[in-house]
Amino acid sequence: MISFHWPWLFLLLPLPLLVRLLWRPAPALEEAALRVPDLGPFALGGGARLVAARGRRLSWWLAVPAWLLLVCAAARPLWYGQAVELPVSGRDLMLAVDLSGSMSTQDYMLNGQAVSRLTAVKQIAGDFIRRRVGDRIGLILFGTHAYIQAPLTFDRKTVDTLLQESAIGLAGEQTAIGDAIGLAVKELQRNPHGNKVLILLTDGANDAGAVEPLEAAKLAAKEGMTIYTIGIGAKSMLVPSIFGMQRINPSQDLDQTALRAIAKTTGGRYFRAGDSAKLNQIYGIIDQLQPIDRQQQTFRPQRSLFFWPLGLALLLAAALLWLQARRR
Repeated sequence: MISFHWPWLFLLLPLPLLVRLLWRPAPALEEAALRVPDLGPFALGGGARLVAARGRRLSWWLAVPAWLLLVCAAARPLWYGQAVELPVSGRDLMLAVDLSGSMSTQDYMLNGQAVSRLTAVKQIAGDFIRRRVGDRIGLILFGTHAYIQAPLTFDRKTVDTLLQESAIGLAGEQTAIGDAIGLAVKELQRNPHGNKVLILLTDGANDAGAVEPLEAAKLAAKEGMTIYTIGIGAKSMLVPSIFGMQRINPSQDLDQTALRAIAKTTGGRYFRAGDSAKLNQIYGIIDQLQPIDRQQQTFRPQRSLFFWPLGLALLLAAALLWLQARRR
């Protein structure tokens, strides 16, 4: 189906006629006169007059459709396709990812290779984002500071792309967990209705920012937001030393007590992701805790068509100019 975005612009169709009727013609310029005894040599023959009349009629046949096409293009014609049903859950889901310096620790395994914590989060969280059909998803990146990388949107592909493009240290080297939660609350407050969920991934403790994590969690609970916290980092790993390979705990800075308290305050859960398989399993559990609803909404794809009448109008205008130049 074809429709017009601004159909009222068709009221401009009689404008050239009104201008011709109401606008006074420009006064003729006085030029030097040539006195001749006989106008015979300057008179147009019958054939010449016929050609001139035909040229004027052709000019009208070019000018009128050109104006109609210009007005049609200005009214912005749109083509609407068949209605498409979209599943919409009414859930707003924010994903907060830690980008502090410790997220570069390579204590995770993916496809048999050691990768950084952030690399594992990107791959597994990316799969999770792509599965959340019908949810509005937003992305918060935090380190020393927290900022919204992607506001709440149904465009899951863009959110996934922005997550994949994130880098260690982009928001600073420290960890502002409280600021990240406070920013998520502020973003989710824009929609007073619906289910509000925050998934927070971090591998450290709150050592930056202006807001205490537990205070931010209490504010989130008042707003009806559920927070799922995920502790990132292996429980042990082997590192070379002067005495050979030594086993250490790379997650000794992880504040699990605070993460448990944040989740409990909002009615959520705390998960410990000691490896990539466990992290993937956690996202599966969250899928079960926050199932995707199947409420349907319809969407009709649209495509702008203004360039077709505009292009034809320009062609007719070019033909009209060529005709007038030839007559002169």
